[in-house]
Amino acid sequence: MSRIDLRLKEIGLELPAASTPGANYVPFVRSGNLLFLTGQLSQWNGERRFVGKLGREFDVQAGQQAARLCALNLLSHLRAALDGDLDRVVRAVRIAGYVNSTPDFIAQPQVINGASDLFVEVFGEAGRHTRLAVGVCALPYNVAVEVEGTFEIA
Repeated sequence: MSRIDLRLKEIGLELPAASTPGANYVPFVRSGNLLFLTGQLSQWNGERRFVGKLGREFDVQAGQQAARLCALNLLSHLRAALDGDLDRVVRAVRIAGYVNSTPDFIAQPQVINGASDLFVEVFGEAGRHTRLAVGVCALPYNVAVEVEGTFEIA
């Protein structure tokens, strides 16, 4: 069992199945030692969760849970892209988080902490990354959060 798989087990995390693209795109693209992962929604094995807006249906804490779920989906795709070997991750480079929110909601960075914290929890210092956290007026299927990521790999 790999070091990262042991870490996932130690902290009690299970990864969902990697989803299939819903349109004309691929789940990841490798360019050199960088792996770009497509945006992942707040869903578990295809079941959409956290449907609605931050500032209306959901508060910051629920938004963080939605962002964490997106990050779990990113890890699932990362594992698939690396033929099951998450130990090949050198570091998280950047994540971008999109928060489906009401016009007066301003805590997008706190919501995306749910994803950022997960990557640090799993990868340690190698999980620290640059990031973008923005509010948007809508997301696919009206989910609350979408997160995409870029990782350096060996």
